[in-house]
Amino acid sequence: MSTWDESREAKLKELWEKGHTASQIAEILGGTTRNAVIGKAHRLKLAGRVQSKKPDKQKRQVENLQSKEEKYVSRRARFKSLLLDKNFEPENPKKLEELDDKNCRWPIGHPDQKDFYFCGRTPIEGFSYCKLHVLYAFQPKNTKEEVIEKDDDVPGFIEKKVKAAK
Repeated sequence: MSTWDESREAKLKELWEKGHTASQIAEILGGTTRNAVIGKAHRLKLAGRVQSKKPDKQKRQVENLQSKEEKYVSRRARFKSLLLDKNFEPENPKKLEELDDKNCRWPIGHPDQKDFYFCGRTPIEGFSYCKLHVLYAFQPKNTKEEVIEKDDDVPGFIEKKVKAAK
């Protein structure tokens, strides 16, 4: 590795301003690495990078990020609506052999009992359970987690579980 003298720094500044990548600059200068170029550019307080030559890709990434955020918000909103909705469809008892993706899989009773069955209601999208049993499934571990700052807030423990279920 060679040291940074004034001529190498000047060449780095010139290439940086032209929009070359750190890898390209390292290759042109020779005897240095991409990380060394990035570090030196930072220490020289060079301006932020020039706009990418592929703005469409960057734009798509921003749009994808926005759509992910919208999905998260809508999922959170759906969970909030569950807390308010008290109208649950009637149970549709199903045996294990009768279950499919269109049935709530919440077990009722004990598997050793003669009258054991699964709920059978329509599950919420992204869950194996119906509205009622999603509320049962996402119970707090202890009283600390039950604290809700605002009436319309979803508790933190539920947000974590919803995020993990994505």
